Amino acid sequence: MPMHQLTIPRRSHDSKPHERECDGRSQCPESRPRLQGLDPHTAPSMSQIRLQLLPLAVALVQVSCTTSGPPADLAIQNVTVIDAVNGAREALTVLVSDGRITAVQAADEAVRATEVVDGSGQYLIPGLWDFHVHLTYDARFTEAMPGLFLNHGITSIRDTGGPLELVVPAVEGMRAEGVTAPRVFFAGPLMDGEHVVYDGTDRPLLGIGNPDAETARANMARLAEAGVDFVKIYEMVSPEVFAVLVEEAQSRGLPMDGHVPLSMRARNVGPHVQSLEHLRNIEMDCTANPAASVAERRRLLANPDGIAGGTLRSQLHSMYRLPSVADYDEAGCREVLASMMSTIQVPTLRLNALSLQPPFARSDWSEVLEKLPAEVAADWGAPSLGPLGGRSADPVFPNWSLFLVDLMHQAGVPIGAGTDTPIAFAAPGYSLHSELEMLVRAGLSPIEALRAATLRPAEFFSLEGEMGTIEPGRLADLVLLSGNPLDDITQTRSVQAVVIKGQLLDRSELDALVR
Repeated sequence: MPMHQLTIPRRSHDSKPHERECDGRSQCPESRPRLQGLDPHTAPSMSQIRLQLLPLAVALVQVSCTTSGPPADLAIQNVTVIDAVNGAREALTVLVSDGRITAVQAADEAVRATEVVDGSGQYLIPGLWDFHVHLTYDARFTEAMPGLFLNHGITSIRDTGGPLELVVPAVEGMRAEGVTAPRVFFAGPLMDGEHVVYDGTDRPLLGIGNPDAETARANMARLAEAGVDFVKIYEMVSPEVFAVLVEEAQSRGLPMDGHVPLSMRARNVGPHVQSLEHLRNIEMDCTANPAASVAERRRLLANPDGIAGGTLRSQLHSMYRLPSVADYDEAGCREVLASMMSTIQVPTLRLNALSLQPPFARSDWSEVLEKLPAEVAADWGAPSLGPLGGRSADPVFPNWSLFLVDLMHQAGVPIGAGTDTPIAFAAPGYSLHSELEMLVRAGLSPIEALRAATLRPAEFFSLEGEMGTIEPGRLADLVLLSGNPLDDITQTRSVQAVVIKGQLLDRSELDALVR
């Protein structure tokens, strides 16, 4: 029975699981017990997560799920397995038990499993990440987001900024026992400077102020106590506060994300953080005279007139972004990129280059809207601010963004895939596939784009031994596709089933997660 039809029989609630030996290519009768997959987020902090996973890593043995051993919970048979480390491997069976991959073996080896899926002619990839998400940016989305992500094959997300009083309940809800939701990692509020961009006035509340070192240390202690998984530094911090935030994060073992602060040069920021977002402000350090530019910006950031943080930032972007692109200096930019060889860049090209590939120009946009909350669908179905929803149609910065990602890729700078959903028409889940398409357009190969959405995010959290590839011992987060993404990256959209924390969700179950 081909998986794209996905008519998996169910056993009745009063029957017993039916187990039978399978020859690896034919299907077996199966049952569908509720699976309790391991979730590394039963504890709130990254240090606790690592402590929780350590005994599993030490005790883990490769389980033989042949006829002599206990039955696996799930077998996906005769499938082409693809990941960024091992490439494409044909005619394999992947076995899952207790939320982990227990074996990856030849399809003609006999297995016993409670549930069997025929993967013939299909492709199995690691669960996808959206590495830049805001769960609480728009309250209309918050409750719907987990289902939307899974519906599109996203099994892990990184929330990159929101107030603790809103984000923590959303995260706890997703991590609660028995809830079907992606794995979630969160930063809490953006650590901004004296003047806060997202201060809850004319923009949503996402950030908090850090006007001095003392305040920064107190805020970092509060975030650590709340159990954040990483910290995000924002654009208005001073160099002095930046240094304190880095010191505090390092002392607590917390990875650091951020935007390049407007008061600093990108080459002085990259080596101290583990990821940077949107390519933001990097162009200002890729000019013929970046020292003069940053000195001018620091003078303006003194802000004697008390301009609101969001307004001041927008003014500085308008003053320096496009002139910096026009003043591009190749040698200087090579120096900047050399400083970022260990810093994952999350370019959010679907945002930066929105005018080159607007989502509402796509033929499937009406189908996307049907999955979104009704109020959002009404707003996004007919943007009231013109064909780009009020965003600029000027192609200079979109093309610069593609150019810079290509430079980074050629230089060996690591790239991660994130979308900034739900900002600027980024439909949760759907927009990640648009980002992969844009990464390929910028010069990455399809398998490199997959790496950006699977292994790179795991590396940020030092979880590459747990996630991001399809190997025995890895967490069982998987996506079954009907098309080969190595031939055409748009095939990552052809999601037929998702395994999340060891639990198989077929297409009908995925569709039931959205309205």
